[in-house]
Amino acid sequence: MNRWLALAFFVFTAFAASAIGGFATASSVTTWYPTLVKPTWNPPSWLFAPVWSALYLMMAVAAWRIWEHRAKSGAGFALRLWFAQLALNALWSVLFFGARNPGAALAEIAVLWLMLAALQLRFARIDRVAALLWAPYLAWVSFAAVLNFTIWRLN
Repeated sequence: MNRWLALAFFVFTAFAASAIGGFATASSVTTWYPTLVKPTWNPPSWLFAPVWSALYLMMAVAAWRIWEHRAKSGAGFALRLWFAQLALNALWSVLFFGARNPGAALAEIAVLWLMLAALQLRFARIDRVAALLWAPYLAWVSFAAVLNFTIWRLN
């Protein structure tokens, strides 16, 4: 596969997961979510779209860089984990916003976080730039997990 076509594939796939999450979120973000008690440090709503857009792009480029090193040991497994974490990423939105179940979403985000941390380590062994691109996503999901826990506890 042409390397630029592969990059387009990873970007498309990442943003497809984003679209699934966005679809699940749309019905609750203006109705149910504003009614929840949130901590004072909850980010403003306008921040989520640009942050997630940047993260999905970095996730895609990180995976593409691993694909570029697919001959290295562990790269194929890392890419399979990448696809699995995309499914978990979309599932969180379905659970939190679609099902309006912060408790189930909290359990799910713990699994997602473990997978992201494992990918961080795997990416670091294969390609340093991919690992650097991955780090903000892991950091944001760490923050999101704490926020999810706090919202669950407050409500």
